[in-house]
Amino acid sequence: MSDKKHLRLGVLVTSAGIHAGGWRHPSTRTNQLLDFALYRDFAKLTEKGKLDTILLVELHSLTERNGQLAEDFPIPVPDVLTILSAMASVTERIGLTGTYSTTYNDAYHLAHKFATLDHLSEGRAGWNMVTSQDPIAPYHHSMEGLVDPHLRYERASEFIDLVKKYWDSWDENAILADKHSGLYLDPKKIRSVKHDGRYYPSAGTPHFPRPIQGHPVLFQAGSSESGLNLAAEHGEVVFTAQDNLPGAKTFYRQLKGKLSRFGRRPDDMVILPGIAPILGSTEREAKKLEQELNELVIPEIAVKRLSALVGIDLSTYPIDGPVPLAEINPESSNTARSRIQLLKDLADREHLSIRQLSLHAINGSGHFPFVGTPEQLADFMQEWQDEGACDGFNILISHLVAGLEILVDHAVPILQKRGLRPSDYAGTTLRENLGLTTPAYRQS
Repeated sequence: MSDKKHLRLGVLVTSAGIHAGGWRHPSTRTNQLLDFALYRDFAKLTEKGKLDTILLVELHSLTERNGQLAEDFPIPVPDVLTILSAMASVTERIGLTGTYSTTYNDAYHLAHKFATLDHLSEGRAGWNMVTSQDPIAPYHHSMEGLVDPHLRYERASEFIDLVKKYWDSWDENAILADKHSGLYLDPKKIRSVKHDGRYYPSAGTPHFPRPIQGHPVLFQAGSSESGLNLAAEHGEVVFTAQDNLPGAKTFYRQLKGKLSRFGRRPDDMVILPGIAPILGSTEREAKKLEQELNELVIPEIAVKRLSALVGIDLSTYPIDGPVPLAEINPESSNTARSRIQLLKDLADREHLSIRQLSLHAINGSGHFPFVGTPEQLADFMQEWQDEGACDGFNILISHLVAGLEILVDHAVPILQKRGLRPSDYAGTTLRENLGLTTPAYRQS
């Protein structure tokens, strides 16, 4: 099987795990969330499994509900680029992708930081471009409130364009480092950036060289219409929440179909639906682990989490009664509209009670919750790829690091045996391992 048919696999690190009960599981290293040993072991394990990239999530605030801190949430992951830079020192091939907001960061600093990570890791950096939908975050950044979604994406497109100009301002061979002649730089190969943008007017010559990959690989995770347009213009790897095969196929076809308007080809983008696997050597073992994790979440807390996701307080409704679909209006929300619609559609399609939908939400936050054996997971992944629903998956680990160990030790070898995953990395850079080309220089 050719490399183009390989499933691309990313793995998400979010606090102690994606399952709401994961941090309470006896095997979870919850007390090490500020200890690099946890992230070192995670990085080494993902590289052992020959996975394509680690994704760390940038968070801006502690979780709140109705103005009160949510006491059941572990602390957020520490600073993303600090952890990824440290991971670079203990790994050789695994991609290192960080989520950084276009709303709460400076374009020049962001371009510099990711260029630095790309050099330190010898070409393994990725930037997950988000506009940020945390309603508390604006107040940490001297802003008066959350920016309208359409405006957030409009600003993001210009922000990304400017970042690319910074990365393209140096030729690859601009550094001479010639001790004999005494010349360190070739000024003819370094260009000033002049950007007359609506939101980010900028001018000047960047002080940092072009990244090894040209540009760090650009990831994107929005599924709204504005998010899809941003992905079609800039995204090279797209994360998406899809909970059924027909919907995933439609999403895949529509997003790939948008690329031509920006002069791009379908192979210029990798689409990875999120999947939250709970695995066991048998179905019974996997379901037992799922039950253990679910029982670690107080039902009222599960409903609070679901309420936060869909944007209405569900605690006033009977927990075993139907989800009040008429009260859920994605368009009235300033955050995560596509995720709200996905959960609403799921509840409607499967006639779920509030309790049932909350159990879905606590494992994966709306991404596909998979429970079964490694063999069944391989079957699932292969079917979605064969049906044209994805190019691979973004894997959300239930609890760290035990949830990753069974994936790497048992599921990955099955995928490799089927020719769906390589036995070793194809190259030294993240672009090479994802089958993506190096971007051409763009003039400022």
